[in-house]
Amino acid sequence: MKKYGSTKRDICVHGVGIEPELVQENIIIAPWWEPSILPSLGRAVYLSAPDFTSTKVWNIENGDIKMTYIKTGAGAPVIMDALLSLGVTKCKKIVFIGSVGSLDENINIGDIVIPQYSICGDGASRYISSENLLQDVFGKVAYPDGLLFEKARSITKKICEENKVNWHIGRTFSIDTVFAQFAHIDYILRQGCNVIEMETAAAFAAGKLMKLPIVALFSVSDNSVLKKSLVSGRTEKEMNYRKFTRQELFPKIILAVFQK
Repeated sequence: MKKYGSTKRDICVHGVGIEPELVQENIIIAPWWEPSILPSLGRAVYLSAPDFTSTKVWNIENGDIKMTYIKTGAGAPVIMDALLSLGVTKCKKIVFIGSVGSLDENINIGDIVIPQYSICGDGASRYISSENLLQDVFGKVAYPDGLLFEKARSITKKICEENKVNWHIGRTFSIDTVFAQFAHIDYILRQGCNVIEMETAAAFAAGKLMKLPIVALFSVSDNSVLKKSLVSGRTEKEMNYRKFTRQELFPKIILAVFQK
């Protein structure tokens, strides 16, 4: 990008929406959720310019922990571009948070999942895998940072057990589509996957490219194998349980991951 005339400021402002010096070392990146969903994270200050609507950014403080919270919108391309733009900032640690669909009858709506890996089923990842676009990574495995994964796994286990909430290790398939995925669920299951979502393969690949530690934390939103999809079948009790685990446990896990 520098070769073609872009400055660090250009990259950050157009990739994230704020000046690079405003970005903190700890990053939370989310496709859909805003900080109001996680009120105990800390005091959030909105930073995005009024005419920059595709991405929203807040800075949050909680004690000695300072975080930048980025809401991108859904899909691997927008997540990937936002993460790549962080390469010109002082970012040192990234936590991806979002929803995941269960493909296992024992992983229920509202449970918490830490993905161990994500199989690439998106198109964006091929653009950062190699200079040769014909060297496709579709079906390849992308991983979070190993040390950050182990830290998040240990923290999640402790907090979930203290609160009697179920948690799981995720084997993720990252896909580009909600509706067309149903024709391929059997194939995805044969790959050993137990959850499905849209962004983490590209997110993990971007983190690896930039040498920035990244890990993901999921809330289970639906379960296709139990016929409780995003469009039908979910009960009010299940959704209330999901709201509780997301609102009460996610902030505790995130803050502990960012704690030095």
